[in-house]
Amino acid sequence: MYNRFTCTLGTFYYFVCRGIRAPKELLLTLIHRFIWPLQCGQRPIRVIMSDGEVFHEKQRLELCAIHALNNVLQEQVFTKEMADDICKRLAPQCVVNPHRSMLGTGNYDVNVIMAALQSRELAAVWWDKRRTVQSLCVDKVQGFILNVPSRVSLGIVSLPVKRRHWLAVRQVNGHYYNLDSKLKSPVCIGNEADLRTFLSEQLSPDVAEMLLVVRRDVEEYGTWLNSDDLRK
Repeated sequence: MYNRFTCTLGTFYYFVCRGIRAPKELLLTLIHRFIWPLQCGQRPIRVIMSDGEVFHEKQRLELCAIHALNNVLQEQVFTKEMADDICKRLAPQCVVNPHRSMLGTGNYDVNVIMAALQSRELAAVWWDKRRTVQSLCVDKVQGFILNVPSRVSLGIVSLPVKRRHWLAVRQVNGHYYNLDSKLKSPVCIGNEADLRTFLSEQLSPDVAEMLLVVRRDVEEYGTWLNSDDLRK
């Protein structure tokens, strides 16, 4: 493996030094042969917690949007191929698809997540951060998908760089869990009060955003808000 890696990386370095754009095939070779295996390519697992099983899909490449979708649904519903197909349907005429990474490693945007949820008769409601999380009617929310800044890592090596990252939170067996695909296993947040504290902390950075995963009727009537806030 070392010899193959040295040869491929050397070829890539040759193109860069000469100011030549490296072929897409070479970049994909580097990513799929060497970076992908370092990015914890485990299969989805059901972790036995104290109160039952929790589905947790771990990080591969830039597929955090897919992992967040599957984790919030608590089953392996979506795949990279399905997400790529959604991208093509969203932008059929584009040579470089604006909804994913041009290298084919993922990095799907919010439009892909919304379209994926719609295919499951669900909706994604953007959370207005001008509201307090106390106004949430959490009983009407099936799960939460957050977009937060997160450190980039290659295997066990953490880089001093942050990128946007999708993660899922939902209730399983009476407890709320942080189902971030970068975690080794699900982390129990606790009860509803603990959830509100967690969400407030996660949303504190200016760039952090949140989607509420709800049924379509909940989206239509706005019942994801407490009744007092709904009238405002």
